[in-house]
Amino acid sequence: MTPVFKSAAILLPVMVWAVILQGCGSSRAEDEKRGKETEAAAPALEAFTLQKGALSSSIRMPGELVAFQRVDLYAKVSSFVKKLYVDVGSEVKTGQLLVTMEAPEVNSQLSGAESRLKSQEAIYLSSKATYDRLLETSKTPGTISQNDLDIAFAKQKSDLAQLDAARAAYKEVGANKDYLEIRAPFNGVISRRNVSPGAYVGPAGKGSDLPIFTLQEQKKLRLVISVPEAYIGYLDNKSEVDFTTKALPDKTFKAKITRLSGVLDERLRAQSIEMDVENNDKQLLPGMVAEVSLPLSSEASAFVVPSSAVLNASRGVYVIKVVNNKAAWVPVKTGRQVDGKTEIFGDLSLNDTIITTANEEIRDSSDIKQVKVTTAQ
Repeated sequence: MTPVFKSAAILLPVMVWAVILQGCGSSRAEDEKRGKETEAAAPALEAFTLQKGALSSSIRMPGELVAFQRVDLYAKVSSFVKKLYVDVGSEVKTGQLLVTMEAPEVNSQLSGAESRLKSQEAIYLSSKATYDRLLETSKTPGTISQNDLDIAFAKQKSDLAQLDAARAAYKEVGANKDYLEIRAPFNGVISRRNVSPGAYVGPAGKGSDLPIFTLQEQKKLRLVISVPEAYIGYLDNKSEVDFTTKALPDKTFKAKITRLSGVLDERLRAQSIEMDVENNDKQLLPGMVAEVSLPLSSEASAFVVPSSAVLNASRGVYVIKVVNNKAAWVPVKTGRQVDGKTEIFGDLSLNDTIITTANEEIRDSSDIKQVKVTTAQ
């Protein structure tokens, strides 16, 4: 083989390997460049600094309007209805006469008690006069023995006790006669009447089954609702509520929370709450069902985050915190959710960096290279 062919045979493999190595270097450089471009093109994860806040919301629940005061009026003594002065729908004032009754035996008892009282007064006056005379005479030595004086004094005291008993009996019978009149204990409206003139009424027997009248205060009502246990912590004793009724759906009424029962109903696990409702125009009636909008206020004591930051994973509820460019899944408990925000409770601190949109692709303890942090959320 000539020298020329030998040189060509040697140079050809060298050139081939040079071309191969050049191609490999070029491919590696292109891969690195493409990787950098891909990394630069990947959007940064959005995050925010954790802050405390307060959520304001409301819940709607049914309530009942009841009379502020309501009483069933019964007869205390056995008697017959003599006259009714009011009827259903009558407006009455405190102390107004509603019904009179008659019981002839009460008048007889009163006459007898009065006679006994007068008789006992006479007996007492006689024994008192006797004692006073003996006492005056005993001032002369040897005229009246001490024993006679003591007997007269004891007789006076006994007659005085009998007089007091007669007075008490007379008052008792007189009080029973007063019970033959029933007067209104407060301002209100007669909502029910169950008897007519001539009907027998009394504390026992068939006449005591139903009240003579039912009286209800109408110009002031109570709005009563039962609030579930989960919402009790958000209640304010002076909160103002709005409510509507089926009878007046286009009108909104207001009331203020005034009384909380302080205990949970054992069956419903709810607390009874009462609100006073002024009803001077009498548009509302006792017994109406109301739909109440109850505000739930809270102090700025809980961490509030966007609902998208809460991750509901198969093993629990988490938020993803960024610590030293690494993802840390922090277990939390959630509170209320209002307008895309959620209360969370867990091992967190102010100004922690939290991923705005949490998902399971961001693995626990994984590296986070790019994060765009906002100061507040």
